[in-house]
Amino acid sequence: MTTDHSQKIGLLTATIVGMNAMIGAGIFTIPSALAGNAGPASILTFAFVAFAVWCMAQSIARVAQLFPQEGSFYAYVRPWGGHTMGLFAASCYLLGITIAMGLLTHSAGEHLVRYVPSSSPQFLGGSCLIALTFLNLFGISLSSISQQILIVLTVFPLLATTALCFTKASLSNLVPFAPYGIKSIFEQTRTVAFSFFGFEAIASLFAIIRDPQKNLPRAISYSLMIVAGLYLLFVTSLILAIPLHYFSEYPGPVANALIHVFPGKDWVIECIHISSLFAILGTLHSMIWASGVLTLSLFKKIRVCSTQQLLVCGALNKQSATIFIGGCIFGSFYLLSSTLSFILTALFLITSYVLAMITLLTIPSEWKSGRNAITVTGIATALLIFYFAADNCCQSGMKKLCSTAATVCKTI
Repeated sequence: MTTDHSQKIGLLTATIVGMNAMIGAGIFTIPSALAGNAGPASILTFAFVAFAVWCMAQSIARVAQLFPQEGSFYAYVRPWGGHTMGLFAASCYLLGITIAMGLLTHSAGEHLVRYVPSSSPQFLGGSCLIALTFLNLFGISLSSISQQILIVLTVFPLLATTALCFTKASLSNLVPFAPYGIKSIFEQTRTVAFSFFGFEAIASLFAIIRDPQKNLPRAISYSLMIVAGLYLLFVTSLILAIPLHYFSEYPGPVANALIHVFPGKDWVIECIHISSLFAILGTLHSMIWASGVLTLSLFKKIRVCSTQQLLVCGALNKQSATIFIGGCIFGSFYLLSSTLSFILTALFLITSYVLAMITLLTIPSEWKSGRNAITVTGIATALLIFYFAADNCCQSGMKKLCSTAATVCKTI
């Protein structure tokens, strides 16, 4: 018989899950858009968001340490907000993750069509999501091995591209440093934040982590520090190697601009495509895993007779919760546009982060120890990112409304 110990994951696997949850295809597409909107100063955007997310991560890790229970955001918010607010926070988190994974499924299809041109990106993305969902049904051991393989296939090409770009580094590419003004550095935080979302996914795996009270906060901190370091090195190498005008002339993935910096080195582009693809697969796999575990724990918290009956008879279990979350991602994949997905992801996830961090503000000992200085900073930076995401949402809504009104007027 399998023991409980063999069904647990250690600190290393938990850290890898956190890294896989964060490192997505965005790191290969966002730098081009950033450079086009903020110039070389986009390095500061990444540094600011890394600091902001570090503060958030430290705070959420602290809450996880003080309230070592399964249910993550439900357990973190319940001490001050009660049952209803706990469910609201956890629901915001799951909605944000579901929408984000739907967006990544789109990216998976777009990457796979390069290798299977006879199929549509939508079909390939949907098929990939279904395959990863079912892969998560085969147990913790196989999922742990998959996570380790995916992180190697993601990080190695990322480091290789970084090293290659530094061979072409030129300080002249940093001038002008902030051609679009200081405000642009902060306006783009909503985009960069998407690259770091997922650091909290490890908290959803509380029930299957060995010695979670000690290993969970460590895994959150370790995974974030490693990923933040990789991101900053990668973005800095790109900015130093690629002239600014290349980003606007060759938009899209950074591979489009790099092919002109390294003419004749097609392997560079292939390396980026492969790394990007495995980054997507790693993120999807880890988030389906973590979200499925969290969904099951939330079903246990819902005080509805029918839900409790399904739990008692075994119909609601890890497998069915995983299939449920995979179906939700599938719906997001088919129903939401990319622009709306970016904005809604930021709004829902930032909401859950802030609600969780507020818990620390209600604990006197956290103020006496001085730890709440990090918490307050985390909340302030989170609200700043929330503001720019909400502002972009309003602008997008107004543009759509004006466009619709113009169409109606023309029809009349």
